[in-house]
Amino acid sequence: MSQNQVAESFLELVEIMDTLREKCPWDKKQTIQSLRSNTIEELYELIDAIIDEDWEGIKEELGDILLHVLFYAKIGTEQGHFTLQDSIEAISKKLIHRHPHIYGDVKVADEEEVKRNWEQLKLQEGKTSLLAGVPNSLPAMVKAFRIQQKVKQVGFEWENKEQVWEKVEEEIGELKVEIEANDQEKMEAEFGDVLFSMINYARFLNIDPESALEKTNKKFKHRFELMEAYAKENGLDLAQLSLAEKEAIWQSMKTK
Repeated sequence: MSQNQVAESFLELVEIMDTLREKCPWDKKQTIQSLRSNTIEELYELIDAIIDEDWEGIKEELGDILLHVLFYAKIGTEQGHFTLQDSIEAISKKLIHRHPHIYGDVKVADEEEVKRNWEQLKLQEGKTSLLAGVPNSLPAMVKAFRIQQKVKQVGFEWENKEQVWEKVEEEIGELKVEIEANDQEKMEAEFGDVLFSMINYARFLNIDPESALEKTNKKFKHRFELMEAYAKENGLDLAQLSLAEKEAIWQSMKTK
């Protein structure tokens, strides 16, 4: 598909959005606040498709996300805040400015240097903190991962994964102390420290902890559903089985 064809398809979608906003009762009623939860849902559907490497699903969900982008831009235009063109020009300007190794004469050795330059340029643009760009509404695990990635850009980083694992063990030890003391508030704080350290360790292993946990969630869900199906097929009440009986079924389901 040529660039002209892509442009034509994009403009057609813009026209569809304009028409829906003008004529559809539901679309006419929407605000940036009412769309927010739908946008989050669409984003998570895209993430699900990415985790499953469902390319057909990714294609469809990207279209849904694009529609939401146009929807917000349409509302912004109606209220006189900005236009779709303003958003497009803003991101183009930002990308050019933050890639001086492509559009300027800056030399970089690798992707890590690109990231460091990116963060420094953001500070030069008026960001008050290196962490200012981490959204408050991010899920806690994703937020922790992004915070750690960002502070790394200024050298606030462990030297190797062995040091990080030592920190994990240290935090687990501190958690055990508070568990023995039965101090609920301190247990919660130390448990948070353990999770933060484990996320840091995952980063050193080049593992996305959010994706890793979601894959485990899906695996557990699938196996438990197999257990339920097995119990039903064999006339068993899963709730009434002993833990040992449940474990035996669980282990047999793992082979499936």
